[in-house]
Amino acid sequence: MKSPTAPPADWTMLIELAERVLVQLEAYLPPAPPPVAWDKAIAFRWRKRVHGRDGGGGFIEAVPNVHKITLADLQGIERQKKLVEQNTRQLVAGAPANNVLMTGSRGTGKSSLVKALLHKYAKKGLRVIEVDKDDLIDLPDIVDAIAGRPEKFIIFCDDLSFDQGEAGYKALKVILDGTVAATSTNILIYATSNRRHLLPEYFSENLETRHVGEEVHPGESVEEKISLSERFGLWVSFYPFSQDEYFAAVRSWLRHYGFAADAFECLREEAVQWSLSRGSRSGRIAWQFARDCAGRRALDR
Repeated sequence: MKSPTAPPADWTMLIELAERVLVQLEAYLPPAPPPVAWDKAIAFRWRKRVHGRDGGGGFIEAVPNVHKITLADLQGIERQKKLVEQNTRQLVAGAPANNVLMTGSRGTGKSSLVKALLHKYAKKGLRVIEVDKDDLIDLPDIVDAIAGRPEKFIIFCDDLSFDQGEAGYKALKVILDGTVAATSTNILIYATSNRRHLLPEYFSENLETRHVGEEVHPGESVEEKISLSERFGLWVSFYPFSQDEYFAAVRSWLRHYGFAADAFECLREEAVQWSLSRGSRSGRIAWQFARDCAGRRALDR
């Protein structure tokens, strides 16, 4: 038998050159994403990778310690809790349910409601993936990664708002409205915002409004802004607390931190001053006041 012929010197040089080029290119390629620890957590976040000169996509990362809060901790939002919990129960049961947009006053429990629902329904398979607004452009990748899993997922976007022309705006519209592919039944998007239509609204846009007979037709700018929020099937509004609602929240959080039932009467005036100094009454302000009381009490012991 003839011994195999060695490749020509030119070919050897080309192969060596190609290998060196591949080694250099590997430095610019993003590493393989780490496996998702689905069995280690109930909450996750989308983490963006930046590798080399270009963005390198992202990956789903487990959140080992999730803020523990219950539905009973959330005072003054009974109607809102009922609406969002019912929708979440439908998701967990595999029944039709809607994407949810929660808007309104700051500190009234919008994001806390999502955390409380997660803790209540985690044993039934509910999971939450938090996505920053700047990463919404990656929504198709996130949906593809979880579409076939047995769990039910809420993709959670907190404090969501857009400026005109942002890339995430279009990505969110596409996912909410669906594409030619069927929407996965195990995924919903829950978003919170201080803006009802998620975009800044300007007085000049009212000048585009037309009157046709007795009918009022908004201009194109207004229609475009409404078109995004309309894609959420469930709108839930949150409102500033009355003083009684604020006091109820303070009582609840004081009990949470181990104060006696009658402790509020001694702290009522402090609670009022605390809210006045912040110019707001809300569940968040009540929680912060109770934490301050608990901290001061711990130092006095």
